[in-house]
Amino acid sequence: MAVVAATALATPLLLGAAPNHGHGHGPGHSKGPSKEAVKLSRELVKNASARDAYRHLQQFQAIADSADGHRAAGSLGHDASAAYVYRQLQRSGYQVSYQTFRFPYTETLAEKLAVVSPTPRDVTIKAMTYTPSTRVGGLTAGLVNVPVDDTSGCEASDYASANFTGKIALIKRGGCTFADKQAAAAAAGAAGAVIYNNTEGLLSGTLGEVGAGRIPTGGVSQEEGEQLVADLAGSEVTVSFEVRQLQEERTTRNVIAETRGGKAANTVVLGAHLDSVTEGPGINDNGSGSAGLLEVAQELAKSKSKPANKVRFAWWSAEENGLLGSEAYVAGLSEKQRQQIKLYLNFDMIASPNGVQFVYDGDDSDGVGAGPGPEGSAQLERDINKFLDSKGKKHEGTDFTGRSDYGPFIEVGIPSGGTFTGAEGIKTAAQARTYGGQADVAYDPCYHAACDDLSNISMRHFDVNIDVIANAVGTYAHDLRSLTRPVKPVPSTGTPGSGGGLHDGHGHEVTE
Repeated sequence: MAVVAATALATPLLLGAAPNHGHGHGPGHSKGPSKEAVKLSRELVKNASARDAYRHLQQFQAIADSADGHRAAGSLGHDASAAYVYRQLQRSGYQVSYQTFRFPYTETLAEKLAVVSPTPRDVTIKAMTYTPSTRVGGLTAGLVNVPVDDTSGCEASDYASANFTGKIALIKRGGCTFADKQAAAAAAGAAGAVIYNNTEGLLSGTLGEVGAGRIPTGGVSQEEGEQLVADLAGSEVTVSFEVRQLQEERTTRNVIAETRGGKAANTVVLGAHLDSVTEGPGINDNGSGSAGLLEVAQELAKSKSKPANKVRFAWWSAEENGLLGSEAYVAGLSEKQRQQIKLYLNFDMIASPNGVQFVYDGDDSDGVGAGPGPEGSAQLERDINKFLDSKGKKHEGTDFTGRSDYGPFIEVGIPSGGTFTGAEGIKTAAQARTYGGQADVAYDPCYHAACDDLSNISMRHFDVNIDVIANAVGTYAHDLRSLTRPVKPVPSTGTPGSGGGLHDGHGHEVTE
């Protein structure tokens, strides 16, 4: 992932809070800060609503409609979105600032793959971020399959069985990064690489950073890849392949808002990324998290509460380029500022139309993927689960895959958590019975697509997750004591791995 230099951050401001411990809102009863936490969390849960937050989604849609159909970092659409959020927060009385940084902007100009012979057909392909470009019009070449094993296409020996010079290498996902696969194919003389998924769904990937690309590279679905493999078993296959991508350095900015009071030594941070991909307006991904966070921030400002702890809200930019906004923010923190942050909660894609209520698995009780988060993460998961239980809402764990903005916080040891309702992962039959919706269909069928618009929102999921944000803000604004209370690990009631596998996280994938 590219390293981005951050501009100096303004000294953190304002509120602090801690998990609320009242009936239905947190673990147990007690006096003092707990009483204030219970009171504020109940007020915020009551007043914050999906209906009110929807007006922010309407604004994001209008901005995208007037700005080439998207709100990607480095574009007019994102600049306008950031300005809108900034103005709303300023009017609410927060101390608001921009954090500006430079980053490698990418925009796909062409992504086409078609079988020319023996039987012509079009194949859906996604250009990998930071891919080199073919010439305009692309190239026509033979397709050659790389033998499948646990590390397909990762090593030079994988290319010894055929002549890849000037050809397009067809490689199965798994065993190493996409960057490593295309580099090995390039070393074998290939003119391009097509990587096919090893699970259901179209493969949306990245080569990791500018300069990593050796040859034009795109991703296709498992179904398309296996069909191409079958075609090659019967005869030679010629394809037309065009992948072109604009890549240039641009400037973008995070929006940071802090309450004008509270103990800086106990700072609570909640964040959501504001940018979309260039393919669409990004109303679920991640207008939903951004709007939900803004709605709760506004309700906090309207309340009469004076939080004991500092509460900081952040709208990240360039998440879709590799978590660059949150990376810039964390990199710009001094050691003292890092120690002041007692927790980070992330809200990314909280209104998926075919969604599932996922809670980040802070204690790794599900035993899927990455290990547990930093100390305190298990408590954040427990507190969210207890709140959902108090509302009679089903939920299950999802792995810290590193594909959203909690990643940089976890890397420096800050307790992290949050919620998510699913991206390109496929809903299981068991999940459909629990949450409704359609089995064998993606949680968000419009993930990273032009159809991620106002029609792509589950108001039910949106409302539940806004309540989660509201409860967390009200709780931790006054009482952080639950972060030190022991947690008994309880495995998720969902299908193991169904919510947290590498194929269901958010953002572009770089590895198997």
